[in-house]
Amino acid sequence: MDNLKFRNGPGPLDGVVVSAPRNRAVSLGWLRAGLLAAGLALGTVLCVSGSWADDEPKTKKETKGTSGTEDSKSDEKGAKDSDKSKDKSKDGEGDAKPKGKEGKEGKAGKSAPIVIEPHRIKLYARSPEELTITTESVKIINQHLTDSWKAQKVQPARFADDYEFIRRASLDIIGRIATPEEIKKYMSHDAPSRRSMLIEDLLAHEDFPKHWATLFTNWLLTRAGTFGRGKYHQDTQTWLEDKFASNTPYQQLVKELIVSKGDNDKNPAVNFYLAHLGEGVPAAKREQEGQFEMVPITSRITRLFLGVQTQCAQCHDHPFNPSVKQKDFWGINAFLRQVERKGTPPADDNRRMQSMPVLSISDNGKINSDAMVLYEKRNGVILPTKATFLDGTKLDPESSRGRREQLAEFVTNHDNFPKATVNRIWSVFFGRGFTNPVDDFNEQNQPSNPELLDEMSKRFKHYGYDLKRLIRWIANSHAYHLSYAGNRTNDKVETEALFSRMPLKSLSPEQMFESLMVATGSAQSETKDNRRALREAWLNKLVSNFGDDEGNEVNFNGTVVQALLMMNGREINDAITRKDKGTVAKAMKSSSNSQQVINDLFLATYNRPAKAAEIKKIAQALPMRTREKDPMAPYQDVFWALLNSNEFLLNH
Repeated sequence: MDNLKFRNGPGPLDGVVVSAPRNRAVSLGWLRAGLLAAGLALGTVLCVSGSWADDEPKTKKETKGTSGTEDSKSDEKGAKDSDKSKDKSKDGEGDAKPKGKEGKEGKAGKSAPIVIEPHRIKLYARSPEELTITTESVKIINQHLTDSWKAQKVQPARFADDYEFIRRASLDIIGRIATPEEIKKYMSHDAPSRRSMLIEDLLAHEDFPKHWATLFTNWLLTRAGTFGRGKYHQDTQTWLEDKFASNTPYQQLVKELIVSKGDNDKNPAVNFYLAHLGEGVPAAKREQEGQFEMVPITSRITRLFLGVQTQCAQCHDHPFNPSVKQKDFWGINAFLRQVERKGTPPADDNRRMQSMPVLSISDNGKINSDAMVLYEKRNGVILPTKATFLDGTKLDPESSRGRREQLAEFVTNHDNFPKATVNRIWSVFFGRGFTNPVDDFNEQNQPSNPELLDEMSKRFKHYGYDLKRLIRWIANSHAYHLSYAGNRTNDKVETEALFSRMPLKSLSPEQMFESLMVATGSAQSETKDNRRALREAWLNKLVSNFGDDEGNEVNFNGTVVQALLMMNGREINDAITRKDKGTVAKAMKSSSNSQQVINDLFLATYNRPAKAAEIKKIAQALPMRTREKDPMAPYQDVFWALLNSNEFLLNH
């Protein structure tokens, strides 16, 4: 067993040690072990004196690269193509202290004056109207964050370079790394506008609805239980893909979920209810209390759509949010007590061995006719409550709209609805929301920048709950273009909520799978059905599911350790060693120059060219690997090492 050590950023990925077995389908090869054990780095993040830095020190020229301000006349003149910047790193300098701007910040510490680098990005939009809306929204985000940085004496990180940005934006917006062809197109655009143009391309990409459907399906159904994988999960994701492809207003989408009814093979939205019905009510009490207790779906609706964890008030008043009482939980619960299910889902432990039956959701007006629920206080007293929303609005029994239709209106018209949405979407791009956790607004979990959250929420509502617009504003903002490399003013946990640098984010299992498909060239060669089967097998191996009685996903074991162990599996090695359409084969066919082949492998995995020092080290090691039997083998080893590095496994 060879112990391969990786150093990571602060958090749960510290001190990862991976043991890679030699006896797999394709031998590890001593070059693979040598590349990693010799400290080639290959994207490994280095911790230097409390700051975070790349393995290549940044020069002043690189620091002032492609980022800029949307209203400055000197934008195009001041912006530099990051692909023209020269590699000034030297052999063995990977562990050296960062130079240039980052080095100065490290020495100056908190006493240094806060310098906000101008935002040199030239915004791009499909229409003049959209450009105006985007410009105004981005300006609001930038101003609020700049004010907070100055107030807290926090120096924001330098701007990420263009290659780092396309990888980050592609992962966040379409759920995978970029292809070499997409990088080439991106770098062909004028430097000041290329990032904003990329954002538009990604929003229009066919993978956009797939990625966001994946995110929302996991939020709605979790990865746990019968609905966490398999047909029901996939059907819901397909339904959501159609919604995101047509850019359905988010308010309308949520209403459709809350009022959904019918068979789940025709209207997969009902799976949201079917996954969270909770305990069944004894038959003798069903006429009065309904078929199910509806506890999980009650808390799911308020957490996802309002950012309020009402499950904490199920048995007593909310311990951290005085505005949420036990009565409030059961008041919302009463809106749902007429929901009935037909059919029985298979048990989770053998669902893959059974056919998945058609299930349905409907409302039965003959049960729980008085819309009343009894709940027990901690002292044993039983109290009644009728269907009442959080703000005290009661169910109108005379209305032509049913209970769930009224509940959908109450939820989507509540002040928290746009705030909870903005907060959740923001967390996708920055690794955390204005509150942490993202779905728990309360007096002890106040937003880090409440004014900005309020402004963005108002604009999100005003412009029709358009998720693409919200994403466009966030992705074009100053903060989203900052590097992950910190300085002494912003490398502490308490400064994370200021968004003065980009945190390192682990790839989700889905992002990792899709990125591997792109990097290895498998995406173009697999059939749709085969790819779906591979994806399902990958997720089943990587995801550990532990659910509680409220349908919450308690634990997701998507760690670097697991990912690396899976990298040594047969599927990955088969993809690496393909002789026909694989990435290594394609790179070798396009060029006989070893440096160009290495460069192509870096673009395919890291979405950036190889640095001079990296090419030199790899080129020195290549002749040591015999080519008599297979000339592709040395490059396959390099490719494997790249895929097994932190730079590939993290979004930075």
